[in-house]
Amino acid sequence: MRIIVTGSHGFVGRNLVPFLKQKGHTVSGLGRFGEYTWADIDTGKMPAADAIVHLAGKAHDTKNATEAKVYFDVNYGLTVKAFDYFLSHEEIKTFIFFSSVKAAADKVEGPSLTEDVAPRPVGPYGESKAKAEAYILSRMAECGRRHVYILRPCMMHGPGNKGNLNLLYKVVRLGLPWPLGAFENKRSFCSIKNVCFVVNALLDEGCEAENGIYNLADDEALSTNELVGVICNAVGKPVRIWHMGKGLMTVAARLGDRLHLPLNTERLAKLTENYIVANTKIKRALGITTMPVSTRDGLRYTLENFNND
Repeated sequence: MRIIVTGSHGFVGRNLVPFLKQKGHTVSGLGRFGEYTWADIDTGKMPAADAIVHLAGKAHDTKNATEAKVYFDVNYGLTVKAFDYFLSHEEIKTFIFFSSVKAAADKVEGPSLTEDVAPRPVGPYGESKAKAEAYILSRMAECGRRHVYILRPCMMHGPGNKGNLNLLYKVVRLGLPWPLGAFENKRSFCSIKNVCFVVNALLDEGCEAENGIYNLADDEALSTNELVGVICNAVGKPVRIWHMGKGLMTVAARLGDRLHLPLNTERLAKLTENYIVANTKIKRALGITTMPVSTRDGLRYTLENFNND
């Protein structure tokens, strides 16, 4: 297929584009710079395409230094631009939008997050993604028999990943003890290998998945303590987990807010909260019972690449 990938130079794009090319697809990148830019949409310079995978977006800023307007200009504004282009070109048969679980919920109520939850995003990142989803859904009837998929990945990881997993890896590699052992939690992860598998499967001409929203997650949820154990095994370090008092660590995180330290209240919440994401719907749509890459194997693949950086 001929595929336009927006945001091709981002974390997901740098992994997805080579994967799609390896599968025999022709991929054209669209972004702020490179092969094609957003200005080319308005000037008619875009290449012929069978599908658009819309990755471009403003990632969640854990330092909260990004103005809300930036999120909406990018996450909503560019989605409108890309989807309008899709609607006006009937030869393009598939549109895949990468949203986020944060468009649905900042915290998971109940055993797991499913696609039928009423969206309750918190903050400009999730709100801008939710607004983009709503725009696509409001115009879904105009798509006819074409395919439109909204994907909500949870915490993605893989080569080139930057974020909380990378921070945790650095702490463990230094041989420092993990001080948050008193917090018991379970959270879902999403290997970039599973992300690439799902996108390629949805692009297949024989795919019978219905249009709509799909969560993206690995099959098994892990606690942060279990994750620390996986990292320790990967880097050859003994597992050192301290069960410091929750109150003490909460105070330390608040101090981190003031002093701009790596451990702050938002990061503490992300590392210790329960956030289990159900992936049953996407597996049923693709006719599979398990994701091709297990949670632990996917994490080991990411950690191996951290080792090589």
